[in-house]
Amino acid sequence: MSETPRLGLLLDVDGPIASPITRTVAIPSIADDLVAIANAGNPVVFNTGRSDAFIRDVVIPALVDAGLEATAPVHAVCEKGGSWFSLDPAAADLVGTVQTDPRLQTPAEFGDFVRAIVTERYRDLMFFDETKLTMISVEQNVGSDSAAYREAQTRFDAEALAYMEQHGLTTDFRIDPTIISTDIEHRETGKDLGARRALELISAHGPLPRRWYTAGDSRSDYAMADALHELGYEVEHLDVRPLDGVPATPYPVLRAADDAVIHDEATAEFLGVWRAEAH
Repeated sequence: MSETPRLGLLLDVDGPIASPITRTVAIPSIADDLVAIANAGNPVVFNTGRSDAFIRDVVIPALVDAGLEATAPVHAVCEKGGSWFSLDPAAADLVGTVQTDPRLQTPAEFGDFVRAIVTERYRDLMFFDETKLTMISVEQNVGSDSAAYREAQTRFDAEALAYMEQHGLTTDFRIDPTIISTDIEHRETGKDLGARRALELISAHGPLPRRWYTAGDSRSDYAMADALHELGYEVEHLDVRPLDGVPATPYPVLRAADDAVIHDEATAEFLGVWRAEAH
């Protein structure tokens, strides 16, 4: 029987792992530490609103370059639980079969509407993410002015909401704006659903760790730690952007010693410690 892993990592991607400025894994030590943790047999799961394509094209190559073994327990739950996959050593890009939950699919006609208005009115500041399988996402263009984007995002969100209200979609779907994007998603999606899917992916390959570290850059990311705690796991949550406010939780919340250290820079401070615990 396989040995129980010392710990598990359940990580949001934008902010904690990928820089929201460059949209890449920009700090080399992050990839190095994640690889060392995973290669030692500890599951690393990305629990993200990003698509499987982003994990495949941006995150996995950074880990491979850092020495990731093809059999390492790395998994991804994408689109806040709408799609998911595990590392597959038989696949050329190491990405296994991507599964989706059709119940969470946004209507195709709504996607067509969003694509059209982005192309017509917002393309200088944002783009329609064609890689999403279940949700609709519109993202800030890299290098565009953030203040101008936020103003345009407010107008875009209002247009999207008006469409949803007109077509009776608000019961099942919601709009979730972030600092670099707007996601339009099913109300059943979320980081708590992602956490449950993560446990299913890991248990299909071996024992589940009892100790977990989660990381995120928004209040909604606490839901993954909430879910693990409610299921009886020992969990600590790293908030890499605590200026949004830290809620009261029944588990420890970690943060950088200096609140000016945020996003991937904050994660880098902690990964070395977790790496030592993983061996």
